[in-house]
Amino acid sequence: QVQLVESGGGLVQAGGSLRLSCATSGRTFSYTGWFRQAPGQEREFVATITWSGGSAFYGDSVKGRFTISRDNAKNTVYLQLNSLKPEDTAVYYCAASRSRTYLPRGVDYWGRGTQVTVSS
Repeated sequence: QVQLVESGGGLVQAGGSLRLSCATSGRTFSYTGWFRQAPGQEREFVATITWSGGSAFYGDSVKGRFTISRDNAKNTVYLQLNSLKPEDTAVYYCAASRSRTYLPRGVDYWGRGTQVTVSS
């Protein structure tokens, strides 16, 4: 059974940092990453990383501020969120897929999400 379990969300002030974790089980995926969804908005691509960790891809709104990484020994993917802004407030979802995708419909498995709230 495939499971993606997120953790690490919370409330932080603008300019602060958080680290999200996604623990995976059940199988390996070519790409594991993150999407986010704010109230009333569509789910948005944030970042993804290959199974080897050799390549990472980011959405334009987070480039230079967020960093994705992974530890395959722990079956965990991380998202380091720095220089957070109020507009980063959203539910962050872990996403796993067989191919690289920037669209929600291309994702094969989803986690349940973790809330990130950035206060101004």
